[in-house]
Amino acid sequence: MHWMYLAIAIIAEVVGTSFLKASAGFTKPGPSLMVLAGYGVAFLFLSFTLERIPVGVGYAIWSGAGVTLIALIGWLAFGEKLDPPAVLGMSLIVAGVVVLNLFSKTASH
Repeated sequence: MHWMYLAIAIIAEVVGTSFLKASAGFTKPGPSLMVLAGYGVAFLFLSFTLERIPVGVGYAIWSGAGVTLIALIGWLAFGEKLDPPAVLGMSLIVAGVVVLNLFSKTASH
């Protein structure tokens, strides 16, 4: 169940971050509420995750997946450019998350 909590935390963080641009510096109420709700849910479910997964591993997966997904959303939804070094960097982040999950003995306790 802790992996499900982590997935919810990642999705909620991505939703919250995606609405940051639309909030226009927290001047627009609807998008601003989405930012606050997204981050609130993200931190709540991340805290549930960290009851079973070490903080270093949980946070690495949460932040790495979030960074990669936000960059992809920026590219797809906002037309932001991703150059080869950005794609390489995100690929390394994904590879690191895979290594943590497949090979690290610290992934759960």
